[in-house]
Amino acid sequence: MSSLLVDNIGELVTNGAGEGPLGIRRDAAVLVEEGRVAWVGPSAYAPAADHHIDAGGAAVLPGFVDSHAHLVFAGDRAAEFAARMAGEPYTGGGIRTTVGATRAATDDELRANVRRLRGEALRQGTTTMEIKSGYGLTVADEARSLRIAAESSTETTFLGAHVVPAEYADRPDDYVGLVCGPMLAAAAPYAKWVDVFCERGAFDVDHARAILACGQAVGLGVRIHANQLGPGPGVQLGVELGAASVDHCTYLSDADIDALASNRIDCMCHEGLHTTTVATLLPGAEFSTRSPYPDARRLLDAGVTVALATDCNPGSSYTSSMPFCVALAVREMRMTPAEAVWAATAGGARALRRDDIGVLTPGARADLVVLDAPSHLHLAYRPGVPLIRQVIRNGVPQ
Repeated sequence: MSSLLVDNIGELVTNGAGEGPLGIRRDAAVLVEEGRVAWVGPSAYAPAADHHIDAGGAAVLPGFVDSHAHLVFAGDRAAEFAARMAGEPYTGGGIRTTVGATRAATDDELRANVRRLRGEALRQGTTTMEIKSGYGLTVADEARSLRIAAESSTETTFLGAHVVPAEYADRPDDYVGLVCGPMLAAAAPYAKWVDVFCERGAFDVDHARAILACGQAVGLGVRIHANQLGPGPGVQLGVELGAASVDHCTYLSDADIDALASNRIDCMCHEGLHTTTVATLLPGAEFSTRSPYPDARRLLDAGVTVALATDCNPGSSYTSSMPFCVALAVREMRMTPAEAVWAATAGGARALRRDDIGVLTPGARADLVVLDAPSHLHLAYRPGVPLIRQVIRNGVPQ
């Protein structure tokens, strides 16, 4: 049995027992055995191990958990981005451009793009990444998208209900029937989750409810894109169906906040109560579309569990950087650095209903990030600076 000791850690973020909301321990060490955290304690009392990494007084935190990403696609939409920066509004309509390029791509081209983006994210500290389909929108293309996604992640999401494709533009009911029938049947073997873009110009609440219910019926967990482009019923639908996460949450009413805040269960974790449906905020999308940022402060003050994710996609948020999203959340969404780091680690784990990631406590998966900095504060304090010195995933240095 091979073991690894990471010691001389100046500031260890555990998201468990320790100082403050991040469970910080100082002058600490972490012992890893068989890909799991075996021991956490003072560096001076660290046990011997087969291999050793000296953190040199730097900060160590759990690997980032990116719970919302769209990596299976071809082409880019740089021209669309330039047009937005020149003043054109974002409507979501560019998704169909990516659908055409994705359908025309080979499996190897799609696979190479997923691996490229997954590698980018890993180098920036993301050790767990959810991957959605949604740029194929035919039975065969959605199934192959998820098959390719499953090669890089166990957290795969069927998003056949991303938009209604052009060939069904006048027959949305028929397309929903396809999604709920042959497409779901072909996609489900490769998927863990089902998702719907419940938004004007995409799917209304009745169609969204039908698709999510069909996904639930075959054993998929529920996620939902909600309230990104304007007020709508998506957040409350997600709570109604017990979704693990409602994502975007840019335009929220008092009733939406109340629904999220009242959806609580008791847990044994150190912060006590948490919401069963997580609000996953995607500040990269607002940055890239010049849209209003979600009001994270309002959600947090109401007691809602918040996660941060990249929404990595070629149209509205072409970033794979969780540190960038942490910095945006602090600067633009009124989160404290500690709240943003928690949301990007433990919050993302909650959005995936996982308790083995996003924390550095005995028994958790050994996903660690060593910063080239003395504190987690530097992730927001020094935006755009490559602060990820070392990534350890499943106990293995990357």
